[in-house]
Amino acid sequence: IFMPQTREAINHSKAAGVPIIVAINKIDKPDSKPDRVKQELMEFGLISSEWGGDSTIVEVSAKKRINLEGLLEMILLQADVMDLKANANKPAKGTVVEGKLDKGRGPVATVLVQEGTLKNGDYCVVGIHSGRVRAIHNDRGEKVLEAGPSMPVEVIGLSGVPDAGDIFVSLKDEKQAKEIATLRQIKQREVEMAKHSKITLEDLYKQIQSGDVKDLNVIVKGDVQGSVEVVADSLRKLSTDAVRLNVIHSAVGAITETDVNLAAASNTIIIGFNVRPEVKAQAMAEKEGVDIRLYSIIYDAVED
Repeated sequence: IFMPQTREAINHSKAAGVPIIVAINKIDKPDSKPDRVKQELMEFGLISSEWGGDSTIVEVSAKKRINLEGLLEMILLQADVMDLKANANKPAKGTVVEGKLDKGRGPVATVLVQEGTLKNGDYCVVGIHSGRVRAIHNDRGEKVLEAGPSMPVEVIGLSGVPDAGDIFVSLKDEKQAKEIATLRQIKQREVEMAKHSKITLEDLYKQIQSGDVKDLNVIVKGDVQGSVEVVADSLRKLSTDAVRLNVIHSAVGAITETDVNLAAASNTIIIGFNVRPEVKAQAMAEKEGVDIRLYSIIYDAVED
């Protein structure tokens, strides 16, 4: 039953010294064997409290919504035991869970506030982007004026789409926010440049070693940051000894003239995932002979 990633997750948690709450899912299935899973967990030293151990193991079904309340109670109990508290009376800090480009609203970041309180009108820095919070929506899509610790919200008002995992910090003035974001952008550009020059040298060496290696360059555009990352990673894994696949650019948003320009200059195909080319970009691609492929299923893109 145990997948390698389950073992990995347990080892990670143990190495980090954090408590583990196990949710055994899909108990609604007729062939589910929660007791067998509990027995396997014993090999990792995770012994259920009902069997005399000190591990919290909860049997749930996400699909049938069985015992989800029980799981939440156990999480709250664990937080109580560890006396976990966040200070709400300070500028907000949190993590970006997802970023996307919305047609009507512009860049939208889903943020989990971890400490402090995020208020409407706050200036903020998120990764290489800055902005002012123009609107906050809670998980039910309702507008709220502020968000406190452990609250997931959608934030509108950023200068660009942030990456999942970026740290979100609210600041008191706009000048400071813009300065920090600009410095980070410069730093990122330097890293990108270094990466490209390094790749060229390595590529040169590899090409000499293995005879002639063909390159397939790809630009990936998508509707959501998470999708863009997954598509780009899936494509990179397709590289073989004979053909190397390079994702030379990936970003959230529609396919633009800039993308087509880059593709034409570097002999590249453009892959759009749940996005379409802008009218001018489409016309330019036809003129320049740039191949644009549109997909809504990752497997189709990989298969092609």
